[in-house]
Amino acid sequence: MIMLLIGLTAGLLGSVAGLGGGTIIVPSLLLLEAYVPEFSWVTPQKIVGISLFLMIFTGLSSTITYVKGNRTDVKLGGLLLIGSLPGGIVGSLLNQYIHADAFTLWFGILMLLVTGLFFLPKRQGSKRTRFKWALSRAVTLDGETHEYHVPILLSVVLSFCVGMLSGLFGIGGGSLLVPIMIMFFAIPPHVATATSMFIIFAISIFSSFTHIVLGHVEWLYTLFLIPGAWIGGTLGAKLNQRLNSKSVEWILRVLLVIIGIRLIWDGVR
Repeated sequence: MIMLLIGLTAGLLGSVAGLGGGTIIVPSLLLLEAYVPEFSWVTPQKIVGISLFLMIFTGLSSTITYVKGNRTDVKLGGLLLIGSLPGGIVGSLLNQYIHADAFTLWFGILMLLVTGLFFLPKRQGSKRTRFKWALSRAVTLDGETHEYHVPILLSVVLSFCVGMLSGLFGIGGGSLLVPIMIMFFAIPPHVATATSMFIIFAISIFSSFTHIVLGHVEWLYTLFLIPGAWIGGTLGAKLNQRLNSKSVEWILRVLLVIIGIRLIWDGVR
């Protein structure tokens, strides 16, 4: 029941904000390992392997809903996958060398850094200048047309770094991709969220395969997470298209700060 609820919560919140769910799954398992004897099997490698494998289902269920709602920018997603896919594999290979205490500490720090990204001022598309080598896009949402221009080289470099962190920490990359797309490239939040879930789906396939080969997936516990993640991912995508996500973002900010501080404390003790 605990695993089902974790999967449902991770899928729901991750899909609404385009985070993928890893920011919920990873700290939840870390805290369970610290206080529940039945979770003594938990290691950084198994946490990341489970998280990435689960995000295949979260990403797929939410992507199906977003594509039906014409929210996903497939061309932008394809561009960002050029860097994020190899980055995810590199991060997955590096993960096996991380010690448990170091993983807890650095993941906590990453959570606080991610929270900080959400406080950066958002740029407006009309104020952005055109780049020489850029993917220029225009989308219509609720009768309003939005234009944005994504520099190709910069986006590939950034997406490689995001992919590497995804494979390393099992966060899917959405917690970094969404703020980058919104703050730096002036991409509409709903498009950024939907495209992020599409990218997370693809990254998770390649990264989780690496972890499966390395034996980092605890299948018994993972199977209990999948139903909740699928249902949560579908519901989250539907909620995203109907509700203002600002309140959800604030809830996530508070949660990430609390989780980050707690994990840093556990990591330095």
